[in-house]
Order: sequence, then structure tokens, then C-alpha cells
Amino acid sequence: MRIRIAFPTPFVFETNISVRIGDINYGGHVGNDSILSILHEARLRFLKQWNFTEMNAGGYGLIMADSAIQYKGEAFHGDDLKVEIAISNQSSISFDLYYKVTTNRDHQTTNIVFAKTGMISFDYTERKIVSMSDELVSKLFGS
Repeated sequence: MRIRIAFPTPFVFETNISVRIGDINYGGHVGNDSILSILHEARLRFLKQWNFTEMNAGGYGLIMADSAIQYKGEAFHGDDLKVEIAISNQSSISFDLYYKVTTNRDHQTTNIVFAKTGMISFDYTERKIVSMSDELVSKLFGS
């Protein structure tokens, strides 16, 4: 069975990322390893809006527990990718980020990737999973 990613609503963040020549693989399009890097860049920009990083997101870090990528189309060198992010599946220690990656080509929006990453609150000093800080929960979920 193939992965099917359904987006929660609403999208709460968007950013544009240009495809670099180093993102292109031997098939002439963006490689799967580069897709994860593009998602990583979008996640860092998302966190930066609150002056957070993956090492300090309201007191603790974040670590990726899992990822799922559904490829929808090809992206090429010079494409300007729009990455939209939504949040769901909050627990005391984790949440999921959903990514919709598109580009405009010939005056049409083309879906490139639908993806999800499971993020866990992590204490990098103690090397263990911890509860999310109230500050992180407030920024992500408004409560």
C-alpha cells in the first residue's frame, strides 16, 4: 500500500525555497535526499519565526522521530518551491508537521511533494525524550 498524506487545516506557515544545482540528481530532477533537506530548511524557518531552533525550541530541542514523503511531481533546477506547513497530532512529547511543496510552472500550480515529519521534544544534554515546554505548546497550538 502506498503512503497517502492527508493535511490537517489550516496551513500556518509558508516559505519559498529555490532549487539549487546541488539538489539535482542523475535523473535531472530534485533527489529524494534533497527533498528531506528542503523540508528541514522549511522547518528551521518555521521555528525561527519565534526565535526557536531545533536545539532550543522553548527550552528543549526537537528531534525527528519519523518521516513520510509522497512524491507527486518533479522539481528542477531553478524552480521556486512554495512549502506550506500545518501542525497536528499533539501529545505531551510530540507533534507532527505536514508539508505541501508546490511550484508554479506555465501559470499552473504543480504539486511536488506531500510530507510529514514526527517531531519529539528532546533534551540534548541528558540525551532523553522530555515533555514539550509550555512555551513551545503555546506557539504551536495557542494554548
